[in-house]
Amino acid sequence: MKSNSAPTLVVFCKRPKLGQGKQRLAATLGAAKAFQIAVSLLDCTLEDAEQWPGPVVISIASENDKKWAESLLARDFSVLIQPEGNLGVRLNTIDRQLREQGHSELVFIGTDAPILNQDIYQSVIKTLSKKNIVLSRADDGGVTIMSNSVPWPDIENLGWSTETLADDLAHACQDSGLSLSYVAATYDIDVEADLYRLALALGKDSRESRRQLIQQINNISSTPRQTLSA
Repeated sequence: MKSNSAPTLVVFCKRPKLGQGKQRLAATLGAAKAFQIAVSLLDCTLEDAEQWPGPVVISIASENDKKWAESLLARDFSVLIQPEGNLGVRLNTIDRQLREQGHSELVFIGTDAPILNQDIYQSVIKTLSKKNIVLSRADDGGVTIMSNSVPWPDIENLGWSTETLADDLAHACQDSGLSLSYVAATYDIDVEADLYRLALALGKDSRESRRQLIQQINNISSTPRQTLSA
């Protein structure tokens, strides 16, 4: 690796709140179940953060949730507040702040991809020792992992939340002369069908938060359709 320690894991997240976020899940499951899924997705991400071999940063969307964020992990970690602006603005800002603090290799993830696992993380760490940028493409055209050993170029004006994001991001990096590579493609949890796909994929996963999420999904799938929006 280029540094003596593992890269820094940066978790971009919001505090799950009933009726906020996960609206595409809420449209078919109802607000209460969508909220429960959001909590479980966060738990899965935190489970991975606890095992991360390098420093961990939790970057939250609202300063009002700082005390909440400071209680999320049992290990040493730090909390950074995201600025206002689109995701590109926030990523550029947090990236710059962390580099000013001495971090050099950064791995950015959200909380919507519980399919991520240690094999993928180790692949990112290994590849980042050789490339400036390492991404995991999502099936919907986005990305589930954004990792960098040099500052991001200006990514404010990319098509965030569009099906061309992964390509737009790659082009922005390559146009800035940065070397780029990919690890295995993955996917986010956006709609109800993604949950059932995930349950099949994680059938033998031994991580406790994944087991609990799968149980939630199984409970949803066995619920009569007419009650799903209750």
